[in-house]
This record gives sequence, C-alpha cells and structure tokens, in this order.
Amino acid sequence: MRISNEYAWIIPSCPLVASSFTGLMAFLFPKATRGFRQLCALFNIFSLIVAMLVSLILFREQFIIHSTHQYLWVWIPKSEFCLELGFLVDPITLIMSILVTTVGISVMIYSDSYMFYDQGYVRFYAYLSLFTASMLGSVFSPNLIQLYIFWELIGMCSYLLVGFWFTRASAANASQKAFVTNRIGDFGLLLGILALYWITGSFEISELSDRFVDLGKVGFINPIFANIIILLLFLGPVAKSAQFPLHVWLPDAMEGPTPISALIHAATMVAAGIFLIARVFNLIAMFPPALFIISWVGGATALLGATLASFQRDLKRGLAYSTMSQLGYMVSALGIGSYRSALFHLITHAYSKALLFLGAGSVIHSIEQVVGYSPDKSQNMFFMGGLRKHMPITGTTFLPGTLSLSGIPPLACFWSKDDIINESWLYSPALGLITSVTAGLTAFYMFRIYFLTFEGDFRANEANCIYFNNSSPYLINISLWGGTEMKSSINKISRNSPFAQYLVENNLLSTHLGDPFDSQTRPSPSLVRPKESNFAMTFSLVALALPVISIGLIGVAFVGKTTQWFDLSYELFNYPTNIFECNKNDCFLKEILVNSIGSLSISFLGIFISRTIYGRVQNKQINSVVLKPIKRDLVARLGSFVQTWSLNRGYIDHYYNIWFVQNVIFISKVISTFDRRIVDGFINATGASNFIGGEILRYGETGRVSYYLFVLVFGFMGLIFSLFVVDFPIPPFP
Repeated sequence: MRISNEYAWIIPSCPLVASSFTGLMAFLFPKATRGFRQLCALFNIFSLIVAMLVSLILFREQFIIHSTHQYLWVWIPKSEFCLELGFLVDPITLIMSILVTTVGISVMIYSDSYMFYDQGYVRFYAYLSLFTASMLGSVFSPNLIQLYIFWELIGMCSYLLVGFWFTRASAANASQKAFVTNRIGDFGLLLGILALYWITGSFEISELSDRFVDLGKVGFINPIFANIIILLLFLGPVAKSAQFPLHVWLPDAMEGPTPISALIHAATMVAAGIFLIARVFNLIAMFPPALFIISWVGGATALLGATLASFQRDLKRGLAYSTMSQLGYMVSALGIGSYRSALFHLITHAYSKALLFLGAGSVIHSIEQVVGYSPDKSQNMFFMGGLRKHMPITGTTFLPGTLSLSGIPPLACFWSKDDIINESWLYSPALGLITSVTAGLTAFYMFRIYFLTFEGDFRANEANCIYFNNSSPYLINISLWGGTEMKSSINKISRNSPFAQYLVENNLLSTHLGDPFDSQTRPSPSLVRPKESNFAMTFSLVALALPVISIGLIGVAFVGKTTQWFDLSYELFNYPTNIFECNKNDCFLKEILVNSIGSLSISFLGIFISRTIYGRVQNKQINSVVLKPIKRDLVARLGSFVQTWSLNRGYIDHYYNIWFVQNVIFISKVISTFDRRIVDGFINATGASNFIGGEILRYGETGRVSYYLFVLVFGFMGLIFSLFVVDFPIPPFP
C-alpha cells in the first residue's frame, strides 16, 4: 500500500478528532458516556493506530524517494505580512511521528487497566489524545508560528494531566509549578521567534538559515545580537526539556497518573524541546558561542540529574531525575554538533523510559493493594523488595530497561549514549569527563532502583520501613473501596535491639494500640502480598521491551562519526545494510565495541557498587545498610553528602523559594496593599464624597414652589448686591 505525502495531515488529525469527540461526548452526555466509556477508549486507541500505520507507510516511502515535501495554505493573505499554515514531511518528522504514536498506543492500552476505576476515565483519554495530537502537530509544523501554537497546546495538556487529580493539593500545586516554569521558557521562545522575523522577515524554518547567511554576507547581522536570539530560542527547550536551571517542575510532575509520566518523559513534552533544537539546528550551528553554552548547559544538567537520582526513595521521582539527566546528554550532543547521536538517543531513551515508567506504574498499582493509596508508601522503594517473585513479567521487562539506560550492549541506549560520550571527549576533555561520570552514576542509580524494588524480600510489612518514611510504626491500609485496616509493621524485633532503641529515642513509636514488642498485645502482621498486573498492563510492558532490545541494533548505523554542520535529512538513511559486515578487515560492530570499553568499564563499576550496597539487601540487613553509623572516612562523608544532596533536590528548590518565590510574594503583597489603600482608597473617597454631597443636596429638593421662589429671589438679591455694593476694580481700557 502506498500513500502520498500529501495525506500526512491524517497523522495529527486522527488523535485530534478522537479527543474532540470524546471530550464533547463527556461534556454533553456525561451519564451516557460512562456506560460505554471503554468504547471511547477503544476509539481513541484505534485513531492512534491509524496515525501510526500512516506514519509507517510514509516512512517506508522515504527509503524509495528520499525527499522532503512541504504543503502550505495561506492563513493571513496580506502583501506586507503573509502567514501560511501546512505540514512538512521529511525523515525526522516521520521518525518522531512513529515514536509518538507507538509509545502513545502502548500508554493508552496500559491506561485502560490502570485508570479503570477512576471517575475521570473518559476525560483522561480525551486529554491523552489531545496531548499526542499536540505533539504530532508540532512535529509536522513547517514554520515557527504554527510550531509555537502546538508548543503551547503541549504545555496546556501537561497542566491538565499533571493536575488530573486536582483535588489533591500536591497535584494542583505541581501542575501550577510546571505551568509557571514553562511560561518562563515560552516567553523567551516567543521573543526569539519575533526577533528572527524582525531580522529575516520569515517564520519558515527552511528559509531561516539561508536568510541569515545572505544577511551576514552584507554585514547586516550583529553577531552578539544573533547569539542572544539563539539563546532566547533555546530558553524554550530549557524549560520544556527540564534543563538546568528550569528543571524544578519535572520531579513534581510525578503527581499525575503514572501513564502520563511515561508519555511526558518518553515521547511528548520533554521530547518537544529536543526536537525544536534539532529542527532549527542548521540555524543554531552558525553560532559557535551559542553552541558552546548549549553544550555545557546539557552537560551540567546530565551530571546534576544523575546526582539527584542517586539516592531518591520515591520510585517515580528517581526515574524523573533520570530523564532529566538523559535529556542533558541529548542537549549536550546537539551543542557539540553530534546531531544524529542526539536524535538517536532521543528515540532509544524514549522506548526505554516508557518501559521503565509503565513498569513502575505496574509496581505501584500492585503495592497499593498492600499499603493502601498513599504515594509516600506505595512509591517508596524501601517498602518494596522481592517483587520479581511476585510480579515476574513486570520484573523481567523492567530489567532490559534498566540495562538499556545503564548503557549495557546490545540494548538500545548503549549505542546512542556511547557515541555521545565519544563525541564529548573529542570536543572537550572536561565535557567528556562529565558524560563518563554521569554514565557511571546512571548505572549505579538504575540498578539501585532495580535491586531495591525487585530483589531481596518484600518489606512493606516489616518494621524497618518505619525509618524510611519517618512515620508511625503502624501502617494504615486504606482500601480503594473505603474503610481501613490497621496492621502492625513491627515484626521480629527485640525491645533491647538497637533499632528498637532508635525508635524510642526518636519518638517513632506509638503504643496506644498495644506494645509492639510484646507478642501478647501487638497486632498480627498482614501477610498480603502484591500480585502481577493484568493482561492490558503486562502486554504494554512486553510490547515496549521488544524495541528496547532491538532498536539499537536496527538504528546503530544512523549514528554519524562527524561533527560537520550539514543537513542530515538524507544522510539519516545512508547506512550499511549489514552492520556486521567487515570492510578492510575492520568490523563496524567491533569498532563500536572497542571504542566503548571505557564507558562500559565505568558502567560496570557503577553496577558493581550498586550490587555491593543494595544487591543482597534483606529485611534483616536493611538496618545495617541505612541505620549503620557513618564511618568518619572520606568515602563515607562523600556518600553522606551526595545522599543529603539528592534527598534535598540539590537545595535548588530551597534557594528558589527564598530568592524568587518569597520575593514575588512580598512584592505582590506590597502591590496589593498599595492597590487597596491608595488606588481603591482614592476611588472610594471620590465615591463617598459624591454620595455625601448628593445626600446634602437631596434635603434641598422639597418640591415646594414657594421655597424655590424664595431661593430664586435670594439669589437675585445676592447678585445685585455683589454688582452694585461691592466695589470691584475695573481694568482700564487701552
């Protein structure tokens, strides 16, 4: 089957129509929609499947025609200002559309089970389809104005989905934080777009670099001003893709449902920033100072995200900081000119991170059956452990995602990450060192997550978990259907043990339900165990595990070994038919593996350290790992510092709260006081004076003619008196 590129408009239109139909049905017929809500979900999934099939067909055509097509319609037909709308079809566009649709389908199938009992089930699918439609619209946009419109729609959808459970204060605050932080970046992006139009007179992405070249030849462009414009454009991806210092919204965005976390971190919101840089890369590549700043912002973000993820207790938050770190890799690669490596890593990371987040959602969904609906407990990795025995499919599929993100061959992220590290060393030894250290930290924290979650014994019913959530030793199991069940988390602990003394000294012990150290009075521990998720959720996990295993080998030859500035629309498909074939006694695959010995050694070192600390953690050993007094040596102090740094988010949120939030609140209060006391006071005083004057005059309006005649005669007498009795000076005539 063959489809012309002019039908590419079907791809973003399908989820947009599905979202509009689902939203209207839920709004106009809410009761009827609840009855066939799974049909609405099926319709949304089917529409995205159609979009995926069209993307695959058009992508296959690219192997034959190797062309770029642009279809435009005039929106504002004026001679001075002509704005067009349309869509652009090229290899990058089609690759991104395949990525968005495949990940979106997996998330939608997964959500049918995850959100089944949620009252906002239909609304959730309407938001999901609108989210994917917005991302696909930005991917196919041929000019910056159209791209900016869909860019803002992506931000709006993220606000709606992060705050989906808006009745929870934490979710509402997280959505507002994400929205406000992204407004900063979007404002810079808008200024950059307007400045580009002011200089070049065009919004068309394909014309910008050529016009800059022509204007530069005649000396019309100031290099400093041009670099400022590029950095303003970069400010949009800094916020959208969670780069330092506008990364603070990303971990809080975990307040939304887990399927949304997978979609945001894999194929929509954070990917939009990387795609924007890649789309205007030919323009950015003309300004080395801006590229230098971009590369170091990405490098700093990669290292910062890795350190913040190293000791997180929240499963989703650890993966969120991991996303921040990997996005830093991509931005750094774009800054050093490794264009294809960045896009390759965007694709490999998207599938890996979607698999990891959906796996985390499966774990959380199962843990909630034990500890109740409480994110502080159901997402706390120290309440987990041994889940591979209880959830074999989830544990088995989570491992390839962990290995991939750790950079272990032949899984997906190894090929892209290793090339970025090699290019970083060639560009700058300092940047190469940062990317290499980040690779080791990535392997460490990813296997820390895996060991704490899936290895050892299940710890949710054990006493040692008290330390990690700093709460009462009694866990309240809140049923999803209402009602509570009290169960003791104290088990097999002696009153004279060091851990018991720790509980007593730190007031973590409450005995109002009986003595937890007395076998006669303490409640019996619950033996509830987690169970494997149902077919819809496990099917999505298995489906995503396949590209995580295979896509690296399929796309490894897309990665270039050059940092020259050129358009890679066609070169993206010029790769060997067999990556194992040898040329001049050199094997392509062998060359990659040999060059990756350094990064692999660092990754295996991180895995070894993680296994040494967390690999054999059992219920009786967890105390020695966490509660053990810190030895006064350099390594222990460094580990303690990194742990404190990680748990406190690098203190960045704290300083932002002091420097920005508190100052903004103070200024707002001053302005509010000035408005109430001065502005409103003046207006209110004017109104009050008019009212009092009116009341005074009202008593003079009696309606009696004799009174009015008296006032008239009195007025005439006063006028005559003033004219003839009072001596007014008369000015002389000239």
